[in-house]
Amino acid sequence: MPRISNRGSQMPQSPIRKLVPLAEAAEKQGKTVLRLNIGQPDIPTSDKALAAIRNLKSNIVEYSHSAGMESLRRKMAEYYKRNNIFVDYEDILITTGGSEAITITLLTCLNAGDEILVPEPFYANYYSFATSTDVNVVAITSKIENGFALPPIEEFKKKITPRTKGIIICNPNNPTGYVYSRRELEQIRDLVLEHDLFLLSDEVYREFVYDNEEFISVMSLEGLENHAILIDSLSKRYSATGLRTGALVTKNKQLRDTALKFCQARLSPPYVGQIAGEAAIDSSDEYMSGMFQEYLSRRKCLVEALNKIPGVVCPTPKGAFYVMAKLPVDDAEKFASWMLSDFSYQGRTVMLAPGAGFYTVGDLGKQEVRLAYVINVEDIKKAMVCLEEGLKQYPGRTIR
Repeated sequence: MPRISNRGSQMPQSPIRKLVPLAEAAEKQGKTVLRLNIGQPDIPTSDKALAAIRNLKSNIVEYSHSAGMESLRRKMAEYYKRNNIFVDYEDILITTGGSEAITITLLTCLNAGDEILVPEPFYANYYSFATSTDVNVVAITSKIENGFALPPIEEFKKKITPRTKGIIICNPNNPTGYVYSRRELEQIRDLVLEHDLFLLSDEVYREFVYDNEEFISVMSLEGLENHAILIDSLSKRYSATGLRTGALVTKNKQLRDTALKFCQARLSPPYVGQIAGEAAIDSSDEYMSGMFQEYLSRRKCLVEALNKIPGVVCPTPKGAFYVMAKLPVDDAEKFASWMLSDFSYQGRTVMLAPGAGFYTVGDLGKQEVRLAYVINVEDIKKAMVCLEEGLKQYPGRTIR
């Protein structure tokens, strides 16, 4: 029997989706599974996007330009300008979601065996993207005790080797909800310039920054014109994850021209997703404000409820729609599995994303979980009652 590739063997299973079979089995048993494991909002997709799909006039769903439709890129450049990010439409390559933007960036900027520094916990699929491109992830650990702030820049310096070619950050952060300060970003900027590195900044949650925190894009930091790559997506901004429409944005022409060759190899980004995405950018202020206020309410409900449960620690996130919480359990993955396979309360159970999958070393995050506040407040309340009861009954609880 032929053997699969080493790359395939090393590809990690998604910690966000790995418990899906248990959730499906629980539902077949008649349990209601309250899903806090994945960033799939229940907020209706922008009506502008939906109308564009319904009113599609073309009788051919055709290839677009490999860089993406010019009209969409121009519309995105206008959007960025309104957000103090000054780029030309030619600086934008449309991709199949933010995921492809990251993969193409890694293929463009790093060779096999090169290293990229990442503050952890980080979005688990970064590790998958790196594995698929033969890039080595080198993590610098942030701590729940200080709300997952950027680790001291000296810790980054210790990890730099001749193979280090870049740094990737997510701001606002998935999975922690942390928002990087100007000082933290300037420290990263200075390190990037000192060692001539690339800086990938995943900024898909920029619309969701709370408590008057300031969002700062790396594209607005002086001196990074040839170093910064903005990773973007329309998925979360307009509650349209299935559009699979993202962007790679950079002022570095050589990088952009090289990335375009990879874009050409996959022919084009999704035609319908681009049509709908372009329309979504014109979503009303009422729609965007309503979504923002809804996430504020959900965040308040979830964080307050978690911190009332004995033994649970949950910093208040400043952005995105995730929290990382530490639970009084021996092993969060065992607990999350047990919740689905062996537990229910009033016919309900809760699906969580085990925290270890967001770290490079399994023992880190062993007692942590990521929760996404993407379901309505009433369901969050039910989920928290269920979680508290589950923690009382779990055989591996660490407090009595």
